[in-house]
Amino acid sequence: MTSTLDVTARRAQTTTRSADAVGPVRIEASGTSSEAVVADIGRLYDGREWQARTTDHAFSYRYSAVGDHDVTLRRSQIGGHIRGAIPRSPDYVVQWITSGEGVPDVTQDRVPLQLDVPMLFPTCREFVFEYEDYDQRLVHMSRRLVHEVADEVFHTGQVTDLGIDHLRTLDPAAITQWRSSLSLLSRELRTGGVDTLLWHTLTRGTAAAFLRMYPPTVTALPPAVLLPRRARLRAAVEYIHEHVAEPLSVSDIAGAAGLSVRATQEAFQRHLDQTPMTYLLRTRLERVRRDLLQADPSGTAVQTIARRWGFAHLGRFSAAYRNEFGEYPRATLRS
Repeated sequence: MTSTLDVTARRAQTTTRSADAVGPVRIEASGTSSEAVVADIGRLYDGREWQARTTDHAFSYRYSAVGDHDVTLRRSQIGGHIRGAIPRSPDYVVQWITSGEGVPDVTQDRVPLQLDVPMLFPTCREFVFEYEDYDQRLVHMSRRLVHEVADEVFHTGQVTDLGIDHLRTLDPAAITQWRSSLSLLSRELRTGGVDTLLWHTLTRGTAAAFLRMYPPTVTALPPAVLLPRRARLRAAVEYIHEHVAEPLSVSDIAGAAGLSVRATQEAFQRHLDQTPMTYLLRTRLERVRRDLLQADPSGTAVQTIARRWGFAHLGRFSAAYRNEFGEYPRATLRS
């Protein structure tokens, strides 16, 4: 039994996880040991409780990755069975298989892969995968890059969660555009490498193509705050979106924008026709709606999601929700 892991993989482990890292990433790993695959590849994903075994033939594996700190194109091939947990990741990871079978999340989603159909890993949380005798392609994209492009295209602001539904039904036209962007990226990788202006441009195009397949569901920033002369108001609004899950006061919002409390209240009233706290309330209601739409109706209580976003009184919450969206939260959960 043999195992080889290129020394650059150990350097790349740090490179792919640091938002400040720069330079190329190259990983090569291969072998014929079910124990070695856990050590070699499991470490690249901070894997936990990984297990591998043979099927009806000799075990083998090969893993490769090439790119930079923002985008890496990867391939994983295993002749055998493998299962394990992957914790929350700093990357968005789109993957598909060209042969074999696999379930990206056997504990929660339990949706099997279809050949040549992309599926996004649920990297916003821990998940447990299970694959067998497969050939898999993966594209890792840094959250920094994707969120930056999302703000440019969708005006999402500086948020920590885009509210992407990793199980959404993909638009065939968006898949075609995604594949086209990867083809261009692969060509530049072969001919120019990762230090060219074209590579930089194409990685942003790949992130944009990804967001067309998996558009953000967070509320876009109001057009009124996008004007350059309203940069401080935008900073206040972005602060609300970024810290919406935390206790906030008008003073907190004003401090983040470099304004006085009174100036903050006046800016919100003049340009958004609402107070800062009303804007915060409506942003939290949007997060509730997103969670309700993504939740399993058979195993989720409206009150649980409401309390997650700071709504303690179910009656008042339901009234505010209906006033905002024209339906009660239970109707959203069942839709």
